[in-house]
Amino acid sequence: MTAKPTMRVLRGAARIDPLSLADWGPIPPLPGADATSRTRGVLLHKGPDGSPETGIWECTPGEWACRVERDEFCCFLEGRSTYTDASGEQTSIGPGDIAFFPAGWIGTCRVIETVRKVYMIR
Repeated sequence: MTAKPTMRVLRGAARIDPLSLADWGPIPPLPGADATSRTRGVLLHKGPDGSPETGIWECTPGEWACRVERDEFCCFLEGRSTYTDASGEQTSIGPGDIAFFPAGWIGTCRVIETVRKVYMIR
């Protein structure tokens, strides 16, 4: 018998107490970066093979190399960051912005103010 799919709701995503988020660890910084970013979050759903995945992700200031392995859609709730692609094009992102990072995107991420986003990776 196949399990019935269930809907999950994470209420007040923008107001979740940071202390209630699970520690997801540090991100290795770029050489010479001022700080090492730390991540934490809440996993809302992860498929049986790891895809899709969705939840809330929070990250403290820092800068690191970024390589997107699977398509990611996200809505930024708080904070500010700058993404620079391999060609040098910079994109600033802040609260209320929505972004799509295609699989294969390569560049750097610099978190200026702690970022909180809702994400879905497929």
